[in-house]
Amino acid sequence: MRIYRTFLALVAACFYYSGFVPLARWTRRRGRQGQHVVILNYHRAAIGDLSAHLHYLRHHYRVLSLDHALEDLYAPPSRDGANSAPAAPPSQGRDRRTPLVITFDDGYYDNYAHAARLAAELRVPITLFLVPGYMESHQRFWWYEAEAMVRDAREKEVTVEKHTYSLAQPADQIALQQWIDARVRTASAVSARESFIASTRAALDAPSDPTSDDPDTLPFGWDEAYELLANPFVTFGAHTMHHPILACLSDPAEVRDEVVACRVALEQGLGRQINAFAYPVGKGEDIDERAVRAVGEAGYRWAVTTIPGYNTPATEPHLLRRISTDPDEPIPVLAAQAVGIWHVFALSRLRNLTGMSRRATTSGMARPGESDATDRLDADRVPGDKGRPL
Repeated sequence: MRIYRTFLALVAACFYYSGFVPLARWTRRRGRQGQHVVILNYHRAAIGDLSAHLHYLRHHYRVLSLDHALEDLYAPPSRDGANSAPAAPPSQGRDRRTPLVITFDDGYYDNYAHAARLAAELRVPITLFLVPGYMESHQRFWWYEAEAMVRDAREKEVTVEKHTYSLAQPADQIALQQWIDARVRTASAVSARESFIASTRAALDAPSDPTSDDPDTLPFGWDEAYELLANPFVTFGAHTMHHPILACLSDPAEVRDEVVACRVALEQGLGRQINAFAYPVGKGEDIDERAVRAVGEAGYRWAVTTIPGYNTPATEPHLLRRISTDPDEPIPVLAAQAVGIWHVFALSRLRNLTGMSRRATTSGMARPGESDATDRLDADRVPGDKGRPL
């Protein structure tokens, strides 16, 4: 995988330094695609060089808050067919750069300590999607639990589901982490997820205290959120109450509660109206009709996925596309991602690898489940989705 990432970085550098990225940016801005908005999705802020990312984006795009960009996008056309959003004052001229929105999911501590500070310094608006349950508990996020439990286990051997793992063996450590993560990720209820984490931690004799974790990987709390209210470049969105994958929940009432309670908690706690929602994980297979319906009934104006693509006035407002990136991506990769050529290239490469995997499976060479995992790359649409793929 490291060799593959290096190869893709070299390809991105070719796009970037050959002038293809500026050409694609100009073509998209003036081409037949018409009005559109790019939404970027970050998670961590203190890895890599977020400052370099924000400088690049501020220079080449019209970076707007989420509400501002989407209000412009969905504004009804005027009689002459133009968008009826307020025009810029004549002295300023019209900024023809592509509108772009920067979002961060989950509310990591480094979003508060690093991303918000940079947003204010560079005057770049960002939206933070928060999970109130974690803001209150200050516990590690569930997707770090498997690694933490296996790393900190005092037991040297454990048997689960008739399989014994020797924790002195790196291969068994990895296999156990994967098994734990799969169970946590696909839990049918938040209570079942938390019960499983507690029982597995007990079986491994692993401590629950997250003080040994990197503080930047933990959630920030209400005190930090109150402080950010004074930052005019930070807005907030909802990301469910406890971050379950909504399509995995068996009870429709729990789906509604996760969507509704999150908004209520944030609005009451912060005294701000919450207009936007981000689906946890957010791929096509992680969202179902119950979740989309719950978001609409809860009164959110917009909801974002992690299905790659850009957004036009025809995009369903509760199924908005986002492009996932991280601050440790080189600038050429970020440039290709933001302009919309990266997903097409990377996905086509992965589909080629999928074909290789299927051929290997037929000859008995592939690992069990390998082709199934890559097959899910095409699960990028959900019912009612009219978003435009890149």
